[in-house]
Amino acid sequence: MTAPLLQVRDLCVEFPTRHGVLKALDRVSFDIAPGEILGVVGESGAGKSLTGAAIIGLLEPPGRVSGGEILFEGQRIDNLPAAEMRILRGRKIGAIFQDPLTSLNPLFTVGQQLIQTIRAHLPLTEQQARARAIDLLKQTGIPAPEARIDQYPHQFSGGMRQRVVIALALAAEPKLIVADEPTTALDVSIQAQIIQLLKRICREHGAAVMLVTHDMGVIAETCDRVAVMYAGRVAEIGAVDKVIHLPAHPYTIGLMGSIPAMDEDREQLQQIDGAMPRLNAMPTGCAFNPRCPRVFERCRAEKPELIDVGATRAACWLHAS
Repeated sequence: MTAPLLQVRDLCVEFPTRHGVLKALDRVSFDIAPGEILGVVGESGAGKSLTGAAIIGLLEPPGRVSGGEILFEGQRIDNLPAAEMRILRGRKIGAIFQDPLTSLNPLFTVGQQLIQTIRAHLPLTEQQARARAIDLLKQTGIPAPEARIDQYPHQFSGGMRQRVVIALALAAEPKLIVADEPTTALDVSIQAQIIQLLKRICREHGAAVMLVTHDMGVIAETCDRVAVMYAGRVAEIGAVDKVIHLPAHPYTIGLMGSIPAMDEDREQLQQIDGAMPRLNAMPTGCAFNPRCPRVFERCRAEKPELIDVGATRAACWLHAS
């Protein structure tokens, strides 16, 4: 077995407020192996993007890591000084965000931004960095990269801007890429191209990817494993095909039931009644218990940890022996 590239252990993130401390992530744990794509899926507010931000050291103040640890290549990184984390983030951990315009400076050409990033992390001359930047644009599917390298972000379409952002993330050949909703702002045909690009990058560069999304179609098409998050915790984690076809947690079962199937004739899609609890009104026990169709007394009193259930692991008392 290959040692995990990234290990997240009992990660807790808190936000102090005037009315008390809100716990946004509650003991989140998972590993990512080299070359693996781990999908992180769930409703808005589940803690997906927050987990990614904590890993790359970009938590918005006053948010803070209040417990647990994040290990990268066996070294703890959640307590690194900001300057060291910045170097690690560019050199070994790349980031792709939902809106490419937030990652690109409109005042500089894409070439200037790529070359500056490359030279900040790799010992290359200006000419060598430019050649690498052109090669990265070519790898990510930008046509005529020799000419387009000197254009500004506004001269690129949304899909092409996202390719530039992926090229930026790959500039220093990182071992891990945290991709936060990288296809959400794009139309379906461009989404498919970006997904294929991410898969090819993993295959050719051996990079691991943490793919944050709310789209199970993207997860099914792209990922090796998936972690389903609910209310700041991992509800279920396992191989994609097992989680999709044999979900063990009632929340995952509800998510799968809400996806239309091409081979079924149904009048209505299944829905999960209710809404995710607010951080300041978390129920005791399992956070999903007010919405769960199979809730029983223990669910309301005790918070379940991940339990082995066949091929997946689920945080659900239904599977406790």
